[in-house]
Amino acid sequence: MKAPLLLSILILSLSSISFSQSRPRDLGISIGILPTGKLNTITDVSGVQVGHFTKIEGDAIRTGVTAIIPHPGNLFQDKVPAAIFVGNGFGKLAGVTQVQELGNLESPIILTNTLSVAAGIEGVVRYSLAQPGNERVQSVNAVVGETNDGYLNDIRGMHISPQEVIEAIEAAKSGMVEEGNVGAGTGTVCFGWKGGIGTSSRKLPESLGGYTVGVLVQTNFGGNLQIAGVPVGEKLGKYPFKDALEKSDGSCMIVIATDAPVLERNLERMAQRAMMGLAKTGGIASNGSGDYVVAFSTAEGLRIPYTIAPQELLNGEFLPNDDMTSLFLGVIEATEEAIINSLFAAETMTGRDGNKVEALPKEKVLEWIKASKD
Repeated sequence: MKAPLLLSILILSLSSISFSQSRPRDLGISIGILPTGKLNTITDVSGVQVGHFTKIEGDAIRTGVTAIIPHPGNLFQDKVPAAIFVGNGFGKLAGVTQVQELGNLESPIILTNTLSVAAGIEGVVRYSLAQPGNERVQSVNAVVGETNDGYLNDIRGMHISPQEVIEAIEAAKSGMVEEGNVGAGTGTVCFGWKGGIGTSSRKLPESLGGYTVGVLVQTNFGGNLQIAGVPVGEKLGKYPFKDALEKSDGSCMIVIATDAPVLERNLERMAQRAMMGLAKTGGIASNGSGDYVVAFSTAEGLRIPYTIAPQELLNGEFLPNDDMTSLFLGVIEATEEAIINSLFAAETMTGRDGNKVEALPKEKVLEWIKASKD
């Protein structure tokens, strides 16, 4: 089958393309069969906001914070259904047990580096306690995930403060989401190349409910990179076990948002499918990898108010199991594309001890993808 005309034209004019500003889909790389949302970001799910705090200082500080907010109201007072799935548990995800126990989320989701999880918790708690209406609150379940950016960042310096976490939350907005070397993705490495923040979305056809699924990832993991079915990692000579000394540890935080009326049990099933999207990129969830998925629904009919009268019943319609398959597919496709988007957006970075991580050589990747379609 011939390559799409758009891809052929773009390949012929590689020298004129600003790859750092072009997403894979803009360059002719289409992943999956479902259409994307309007912006192809997690914020295509109405109400979802994303904020970044990026910290690049001197020769060794390369880190940051990314905040995901399910809706712009008081999340503690108006909680959302949520679930967490652990793909591989070599990591530090704060707040997991309460989400698993109660099936809801009451705080912004914070992503940062491994040794800044404590700062993330304090920042969320301080932000939540300061919100109008929370004056009597004495317990906040902060959900804070991480990946280890210690190759490029002076991670032992613990350079993220609670106030900077609050700044990321307060910077959260709808619309386009910056990707690559920003926020929690500032110092990350993926498949041996510069990783970062990536996002994508899928919009189901009206015949399947018309729901939107959005995914945001913080990529810092290894494996044998594949893009659109092309074994890029092998072609570039960067893949695990090509000699006996190499390993492929690392982590990936994945956040799923949907406006579909889905409760925690089926949100967990959606979260499980995110690992299938990671696998399609060549990720292997290695022994030393912290692969966590947080999923939530913004459906207003399923909100859980903080204050409920004794014996009051909550009413809300939700999807049956038989209607979940299309949402599963949306999660898989959006996760795969979000990971690839993070690689395309990331730029070469030098950090701690002069360590340098190159950006993915996009020109070569596009040439191989074109050739695979000829």
